[in-house]
Amino acid sequence: MSLWTLALVAILLLGLLLRLKGLHNPIIDHPGWRQGDEAAIARNFASLQYNPLYPQTDYNGPPPNYVELELQIVPFLAATLYKIFGVHEVFGRLISIAFSLGTVALLAFFARWLFADALAGLVAGFLFAVMPGSVYYGRTFTPDTAMVFFLVAALYAGARYFIDDETLSWRGWMRASSLLVLALLAKPVAAIALLPLATLAFERIVSGRTLRLGRIVLCLLLPVVVLYAYDRFESSVAEWHWASGIVRLHVLPALGAALTNGAAFAQKWQYFRDVLTLLSRTMVGAGCMALMLLGILFPAPMRSRSILWTWLLASALYAYTVVTVERVDYYLYPILPLAALAGAAFILTVTRALDALLRGVAVKRACLAAALLLAVVLTLANRNAVKPYYAYGAAVYRNAVTLNSTLAPGALIVMGHYDPSVLYYINRKGWEEDPYLWTPFDEQSAIAKGARYFVAIERNRFEKNVELYNWMQRFPVINPNAKWPVYQTNPAQVLPGAGARWRRFRSAEKAGRASQFIPKRH
Repeated sequence: MSLWTLALVAILLLGLLLRLKGLHNPIIDHPGWRQGDEAAIARNFASLQYNPLYPQTDYNGPPPNYVELELQIVPFLAATLYKIFGVHEVFGRLISIAFSLGTVALLAFFARWLFADALAGLVAGFLFAVMPGSVYYGRTFTPDTAMVFFLVAALYAGARYFIDDETLSWRGWMRASSLLVLALLAKPVAAIALLPLATLAFERIVSGRTLRLGRIVLCLLLPVVVLYAYDRFESSVAEWHWASGIVRLHVLPALGAALTNGAAFAQKWQYFRDVLTLLSRTMVGAGCMALMLLGILFPAPMRSRSILWTWLLASALYAYTVVTVERVDYYLYPILPLAALAGAAFILTVTRALDALLRGVAVKRACLAAALLLAVVLTLANRNAVKPYYAYGAAVYRNAVTLNSTLAPGALIVMGHYDPSVLYYINRKGWEEDPYLWTPFDEQSAIAKGARYFVAIERNRFEKNVELYNWMQRFPVINPNAKWPVYQTNPAQVLPGAGARWRRFRSAEKAGRASQFIPKRH
């Protein structure tokens, strides 16, 4: 085994060690809402419909609850393991860790080829292995780590196809196009790879080398066609349109306003600056961000500079268009491999300059020791940047698990709280709603569809919704002293005198005396 391979193995072991923190945490740690969805989809694949084209969540009424999402690679792999070993959410985390470590290795090979330098490969792999966003989200039950793996693989395979493959062989075409298909299906955000690959294809066309235009066009066009076909299919079966809804209702209107209104443009630019702060603080890390910027300004020689520049341009356009609307840091995940390559470019520039200037073994050993110390400091600082993300509500988890053992098996519920991870541990299908906005008419509709419990998790907001609170008093409460009161909404269990009490409330409300029906603690 070569020294380079041993060093890469050491980096992978470091990356694994960093990602094992919180491995067995409940999936209500950050971002609980997305992990809850993914875990529910995986469990529903295993227990309801073992088909990756039909992802289902636990909410929006009785099943099936098909949703319009990217191809659920991680949940489907987890569901496959569930069928063998039983339902354990840790499988979802382990799959993400495998993809994350795979990206570390891919970047090492990518950088070694791109810069024609073994050190650059190790530096790129190390930087990605210790970036805070890579460490934390590389162990969450989410789709982003798989998407980034296939994104890097598609860019690496595509770059080698357009630059190294003199004959533009069918084998190289199949490798590049297949990986690009998987990247786009894993999450359409991977479309940022199209600009770098299209630029490399154009450079190949004008280079005067062997040209097979049909294969080049097909390599870039086929993945887009496959993504479009998949999206059309999912839209036709889904009743919950997430992806297209976000784009249609939020992303495009915000972009249109920014392009046509000065105030909106200024606001969006401020959001873009906030996004860059997110990128530096919890995704790339301050130290790696500095290396990235220096690598862009002072890059080492490479096979094609257009890869990094067009990747940077596509990422900036994506961040400005999408992440300024959906301002969550892990939406910036596709920029992390670029940051690792750019950081490696600067480190390579520095080491070559120092190698030309420094003489003597002792001096070089001192520089190596300083570099190792810097690597340790960088790793610890990056780990500290995402330390708050590991925290989770232990009491919330215990309450949810207790309800799972308390409520009737298979019952539909209305959960007065927005959080799929909590509903996941209650392990019931039904509705998750804001108890302050939910109305008696909404609750009656849910009961007519089979809802047999109302769980008042956000008790304060529930009791402030005076109309709903008083209407719900017709039903018995399992444990009135519980932190989360649970109303038994079976129509056959309506309490005696419920109708008369409701009429008294309505009369008092019309007379402006509803305060007597508000809980005393308000």
